[in-house]
Amino acid sequence: MRLLFRKTLKKFLDLPLRVKFILSFLVVISFGGVVSLFFGTRLEHRTIFSLAQAKVKHDLASAWMVYNEKLNDIRDIVRLNATRDSIQKALLARDREVLSRQLGRVQREFSLDVLSITDEAGTVVFRASRPESFGDDLSWDPLVSRVIKKSEVITATEVVPREELIKEGQDLAERAYLEFVPTPKAVPRPEDREEDGMMLKAASPVLDDDGRVLGVLYGGILLNRNYDIVDRVKDIVYKGEKYKEKEIGTVTIFQNDLRISTNVTDEAGRRAIGTRVSREVYEAVLVQGQPWIGRAFVVNHWYITAYEPIRNSAGDIIGMLYVGMLEKPYIDLRNNVMLTFTGIAGLCVVILLVILSVITSSIINPLQRMVLATRKIAQGDLNHKVGIDVKDEIGKLAQSFNQMTENLKAANENLVQWGKTLERRVEERTKELREMQDYLIQSEKLASLGKMAAGVAHEINNPLTSILINTHLMLEKLDKKEDFYENLSLIAEETSRCTQIVKGLLEFARQSPPQKAFTDINSLIERTTQLLENQASFQNIRIVKDLDRSLPPLKLDRSKIQQVFWNLMLNACEAMPRGGQLLISDKLSADGKYVEIRFIDNGVGIPKEHLHRLFDPFFTTKSSGAGLGLAVSYGIIEQHQGKIEVKSEPGQGTVFTLIFPVEDKSDPSDKGGNPHA
Repeated sequence: MRLLFRKTLKKFLDLPLRVKFILSFLVVISFGGVVSLFFGTRLEHRTIFSLAQAKVKHDLASAWMVYNEKLNDIRDIVRLNATRDSIQKALLARDREVLSRQLGRVQREFSLDVLSITDEAGTVVFRASRPESFGDDLSWDPLVSRVIKKSEVITATEVVPREELIKEGQDLAERAYLEFVPTPKAVPRPEDREEDGMMLKAASPVLDDDGRVLGVLYGGILLNRNYDIVDRVKDIVYKGEKYKEKEIGTVTIFQNDLRISTNVTDEAGRRAIGTRVSREVYEAVLVQGQPWIGRAFVVNHWYITAYEPIRNSAGDIIGMLYVGMLEKPYIDLRNNVMLTFTGIAGLCVVILLVILSVITSSIINPLQRMVLATRKIAQGDLNHKVGIDVKDEIGKLAQSFNQMTENLKAANENLVQWGKTLERRVEERTKELREMQDYLIQSEKLASLGKMAAGVAHEINNPLTSILINTHLMLEKLDKKEDFYENLSLIAEETSRCTQIVKGLLEFARQSPPQKAFTDINSLIERTTQLLENQASFQNIRIVKDLDRSLPPLKLDRSKIQQVFWNLMLNACEAMPRGGQLLISDKLSADGKYVEIRFIDNGVGIPKEHLHRLFDPFFTTKSSGAGLGLAVSYGIIEQHQGKIEVKSEPGQGTVFTLIFPVEDKSDPSDKGGNPHA
């Protein structure tokens, strides 16, 4: 993923500047547009639906007004007729004919489903809907019992059992009977039908002149399949509005979760009687007793709805009153607003792109002229100028570019002059290097001659001494007059002369007493490395120095110690035929009495079996050489009361350590001590 991002970023950075400007702008605008569209959609959705929910809440209040108005109408009808003298007298006289004439007219005139009268004990005296049905006890009815006890007018919505509906009329029982219609999202119920009915009821006491309760007059309207209330609410609130041939507003009265009166229609266009409410509304309103306002699935469409519980006289929830508005108009309104917003945003992007193109042209064109100018300057035309007259940042950049060209032209002239001066200095330095090279060649010749002298001296000296001794012994035994005495004398003389020659070779090879003086060991190391690092054999060798500049001066013979350094560095070079690193370091010992100098290479190393013979004369593992270099170095170190140590691992390199005593300048003697004596 990271690799893909890097490749994409690289491709973007390689694009022309104009394209990068436009793409970057599009990315920013697109991101801002998407974010704005997202939050704008949410805000608009929330605003539109908040307004819709506020309206449906207001509509529910209107529905309650119609509902309660109907309930109050029943109350007024019952209360007014209960106060009529003819009703009071007929009740006292149990004159069923008068009651039939009076109550039957009221029932028909006001379209009451139930209008009955009981005596003071709650026994039914007369039913207007079924005059032949009387004599049963209604003292259990909550409204009748309350009127008898408190002598007051009472209204309520009550669920009436099927048995009581049959007493009032078979048609009422048939209206109340509803089989459940399968409804998506409804709560499962064990029963599959509803036989009881929900009724708007009012009851009023019938009083005599002394205020004594003579009986109870009660009436009611069965809500099951009665559409007067729901249709009146729809007409008042929604005024018959439709959206795409679909009613916008709907009203429903529920008995429990069952639609018993509604203008919600199913797919066939019939009132959705027998369908049931969704689970979420069921839980909120019927179980928890809370109003519910929100989006809900009603039969087969989504609505913005409001539900409130309907309670009976005892305060128990027996149903719900619902109003709802079709959600589709609000969804379409939201989408249309967002499409309009998106179209306007797209038009703004196009206009901004045109403006951006003009702006980028005013920036890119001068930059392109500057790019052309850089190409001409790269081709050597330092007299080329960028002609940009604007005074903004690009104009200042053009001025700086022209000034840079002038400075570059002057610098080029100075560089030409400096090149000529450098050539002259190189020639002088080359001459010095040649002189130094001649010196090094001469030094190598002298070193080779010393090796040869040492070899000749050690190989010839002993035989010559033996010849000379035996010749003298023979001369002592012979008479000078004998014939071959002169020959032996000649042999002795020539042998002595050879001895002198060998002695001269030994004097050349033998190390003379050191000429000690206080010396800065660091400068001596620097001088030796300077002489060697320019040799051909050291071209692949990297010399690294880690020197302590605070070391005290050491009393030593500069030339002899330089010879030791020389031998050790040459050995290190020969141990690294393919190149490597030579580290030279020095430091003062912890007690301050000695200076330790290390030569560390990463060459081929020395086998363990050869370490103890390294300082023996004529011992060498090389195909050439007399094997005297380390022996001579060892002798020189011994002359300085120092010590030389070696550590090596085959394939890992070698470390030579030189240890010199530190002598006090104030001490007049030249005495020194062996650091390991």
